[in-house]
Amino acid sequence: MTAATLTHQPAASIRSDARLSFARIVRSEWIKLTSLRSTVWSLALIVVLGVGSSLLIASLSTSLGGTVESDPGSVLTTLTVGVSFGQLIAAILGVLAISGEYTTGMIRSTLAAVPSRLPVLGAKALVLFTAVTAVSLVTMFGSWAATYSILDAQGAAVSLSEPGFAMALAGAALYLGLTAVFALGLGTLVRSASGGIGAAILIIVVLNSVVPLLTLAVDWASELTPYLFSNAGVAMARLGENDSLGAAMGGQMLAPWAGALVVLAWTLVSLTLGALRLKRQDA
Repeated sequence: MTAATLTHQPAASIRSDARLSFARIVRSEWIKLTSLRSTVWSLALIVVLGVGSSLLIASLSTSLGGTVESDPGSVLTTLTVGVSFGQLIAAILGVLAISGEYTTGMIRSTLAAVPSRLPVLGAKALVLFTAVTAVSLVTMFGSWAATYSILDAQGAAVSLSEPGFAMALAGAALYLGLTAVFALGLGTLVRSASGGIGAAILIIVVLNSVVPLLTLAVDWASELTPYLFSNAGVAMARLGENDSLGAAMGGQMLAPWAGALVVLAWTLVSLTLGALRLKRQDA
């Protein structure tokens, strides 16, 4: 009788497509994000509130016998009014994208599959930014299309060929995408849905009320106002440095490119802090 010979396939011959890659991690995170009913409802809500609020303001101005000012900056304000709601929805979605896994314990399986951990956070950030920005682009340009005929009847319609107009709408969409990633960093740092959402609301909303009050005590506090997260986000949806919005704010508003850099800086700080905790502490 001859002994059966067992042959082992060398590790080098393992098919390359069986190896873990960043693309596969991104695909996994995309499936996790889009399979949640809360994600679908949140993204749909961004569109409904964004387009609906713009359409409501344009329609009310007509029914009440008024008009939206023909100034492109005023029209842009009407089209981006939904961003104030959208930023909160994007923030909540960003926090839940990571805190939900800590709540259910799924994060242990995720980190067991990807021991290096940081690619998981990078994939979540990429998926969130892509999904929220894409939906926000639909919202911003959908608001323009939905209100165009109403504004045109008032003599206030603005074409997308207006210098800087389409870029401003895109800037508003990018802001919402970055807001979701910023909140993802907070959620990774805090590891709690309530704590992460509370921290996001504090930075995005509450600071806008607190900092102006500080100017009553210290003069230099007013210099911080343009660099607050949401104020920098508003700057991303401007036509330029000399538009009507900047004038209404008394000149205390950044240029669109500067606002984008400030929001990006906030986002990178949040992600970095979250990444440090994710790397150093177990789930």
